[in-house]
Amino acid sequence: MTVTKTETLPVRSGDDVVRVRQRVRALAVEIGLGLVDQTKIITAASELARNTLDYGGGGDVFLEIVQAGMRKGLRLTFEDQGPGIADIDQAMTDHFTSGGGLGLGLGGAKRLSNEFHIESTPGAGTRVTIARWK
Repeated sequence: MTVTKTETLPVRSGDDVVRVRQRVRALAVEIGLGLVDQTKIITAASELARNTLDYGGGGDVFLEIVQAGMRKGLRLTFEDQGPGIADIDQAMTDHFTSGGGLGLGLGGAKRLSNEFHIESTPGAGTRVTIARWK
């Protein structure tokens, strides 16, 4: 897999969540994702950016346009140095929430992505990587 473009955005405020959505939309259009796939990756990115802010205390998102053979994709990695997730399996369960949300963020982001990977260390933070392929 080859990374053809990369950039980093901070996630420190609600305005940053909006900027992440806008940038993901622009990159999804740039690689030629259809409207449905654009909507899926933008929605997943919005959920994960909000989680980074609300549960991780803020962090960064790394946006990459990737190519594997003839396929192009958009890979997003959200990182924070927050409290981490003690039980990832439980956190991935629909309707589980450690806050006031609906508990659909992580599971929803996984369903909206072609690839999903999460790693978290209690007390050290969380990293979630998703990808959507054309």
